[in-house]
Amino acid sequence: MSAHFADSNVRPDPDPELVAIAEYVSDLQIESDEAFETARYCLMDSLGCAMLALDFEACTRHLGPVVEGTVVPQGVRVPGTRFELDPIKAAFDIGAMVRWLDFNDTWLAAEWGHPSDNLGAILAITDFLSRNADGTKTLKVRDILTSMIQAHEIQGVLALQNSFNRVGLDHVILVKVASTAVSAQMLGLGKEQIIDALSHAWVDGQALRTYRHAPNAGSRKSWAAGDATSRGLRLAMMVAKGEMGLPSVLSAQGWGFSDVLFDGKEISRSRPYGSYVMENVLFKVSFPAEFHAQTAVECAVELHPQVKDRLESIDTINLKTQEPGVRIISKEGPLHNPADRDHCLQYMVAVPLISGNLTAECYEDDFAADPRIDDLREKMRVMENTQFTSDYYDPEKRAIGNSVQVFFKDGTSTEEVSMEYPIGHRRRREEGIPLLVEKFRNAVSNHFSEAQAERIHELFNDPHRLEQMPVNEFVDLLIPAQQ
Repeated sequence: MSAHFADSNVRPDPDPELVAIAEYVSDLQIESDEAFETARYCLMDSLGCAMLALDFEACTRHLGPVVEGTVVPQGVRVPGTRFELDPIKAAFDIGAMVRWLDFNDTWLAAEWGHPSDNLGAILAITDFLSRNADGTKTLKVRDILTSMIQAHEIQGVLALQNSFNRVGLDHVILVKVASTAVSAQMLGLGKEQIIDALSHAWVDGQALRTYRHAPNAGSRKSWAAGDATSRGLRLAMMVAKGEMGLPSVLSAQGWGFSDVLFDGKEISRSRPYGSYVMENVLFKVSFPAEFHAQTAVECAVELHPQVKDRLESIDTINLKTQEPGVRIISKEGPLHNPADRDHCLQYMVAVPLISGNLTAECYEDDFAADPRIDDLREKMRVMENTQFTSDYYDPEKRAIGNSVQVFFKDGTSTEEVSMEYPIGHRRRREEGIPLLVEKFRNAVSNHFSEAQAERIHELFNDPHRLEQMPVNEFVDLLIPAQQ
């Protein structure tokens, strides 16, 4: 019996997935030019989304020091603001800003999410290290891009086969894991310490999806990613100071993540870590809308000219979507706030049918008071198209199909407008990138002076100069000039 007791207390080897992630961020050199090019656009777009969020008080009230008036010497600058914060709070602020309007990039698989959520930790730690380097560890924007590729890959590859939403957990668990890994690497930790830091990300209490679903959908879903990315950085900094890890956090019988929170299933992975996710990431180019609805919104915009003068004559509207679209964003009944509306397929289709467009302002209470929106929602029938579902899960297609058809009371109808790939898809990059650049240009021009906005645009038009710029100088360019 004493021998059994001794064996049960032997410190186990680290779980293989922790080791694989640590080896990836420590050893693998990213060689893909396409990944770095896409990462530049992703950095540009994420910062544009952050600038747009600053127009909404619901976001800005979360920003700044926890204790008003706190001064942090050589603190991290928060783009678009005058705040100088400790790196943990800065990571929260940046992450919340990027995510607030549901307009940043997306990854869809067994689990879904928004890999650019990790920019909170990445930008905060690189700026912090650069400002406090004494000339020894000034990082460049190229380092930001490398960490973005790595964070995208960790979050996205783990999402391919592991459905956390099926057990009620929110996808920001993967933001926390990815942010922990790249933060630990940036801090100069060795593989063993990166493993230790990752173990804390998995052992943490994980967020429930409660805040994404009726009747509890609310604004927490807009700052949950900021919370996760800042927590990842916090855990990495704790391990940097000597905190020990938990090597079998995933597999420990009865007490590990798999047994406690994942219905006894092991964390699985179908491909090695590389640069696949960044190369295939989905951009939200035109509409701040949950991504399963993006092609449905495009279909509705196309149908707008045919229905705008016949709204009162509509009898039914058929919406065909993928199975995740039915399960996640099909909502009937009252919608209580903007966070509820931007995760409602019927709402996101009704608005462009009426107005021909969908913007962040369309989710606000004043706009939602238009009675025509709920009138159209009540006429909608949402159903699964099994081919859309099949193509959604096909790794060679990664389609996000939707179709919309409107039937009128006189027996006539529009054609069924169908769209498989949204404009932010890899298969539509050539079409989408100019619009993505225009989205960024508008966001920056609306927030900064004309001269400062032009300097920012010129920098992003010069990839070599951008990548070689020290991070602190890059972030300084994104701080509004004092009036």
